[in-house]
Amino acid sequence: MTIEQYNNRRTTRNLIYAGDVTDDVVEPAAEDMLLPKMLAALADPHRLASVRFLARNGESWCTQVMQEAGLVMSKSTFSHHLRILREAGILTKRIQGARGYTCLRKDDLDRRFPGLIDSIIAADTQPVA
Repeated sequence: MTIEQYNNRRTTRNLIYAGDVTDDVVEPAAEDMLLPKMLAALADPHRLASVRFLARNGESWCTQVMQEAGLVMSKSTFSHHLRILREAGILTKRIQGARGYTCLRKDDLDRRFPGLIDSIIAADTQPVA
C-alpha cells in the first residue's frame, strides 16, 4: 500500500484514539480474588516495586509509577505488568483525559486476605543469605 492509498483510507475514527480505546481487563470482585494468582502476580520484582510505590504514594499516573519507582522498561512492557496486577485484583485503573491512573485496591485486599498485603509490602526485599 502506498502512502497515498493509506491517506485516502484513513478516517477521523482512525485518528481519535481516546474515544475508541477499549479495556478488556476484568478486575475481579474482592470475593473472587484468588491467592495463587495474586502471589504469582507479586512474584515479579517489577510488579512488586509498582505495588510498593502505589502503597506509599496512592493513586498515580502510570508513567509516574514507572519513572519514580525506577522501572526501566518500555511502556508496553509496563502495561503488561499492570494488566497482570489488575487481573489478579491487586490494582485498579481509571482513565482521565489522556492519562491512565492506577491505585492499589487495599480495602478489597484487606477484606479478602486480612493483613497479607501489608506483610508483602513491608517485607524485606534483600536476598536471604
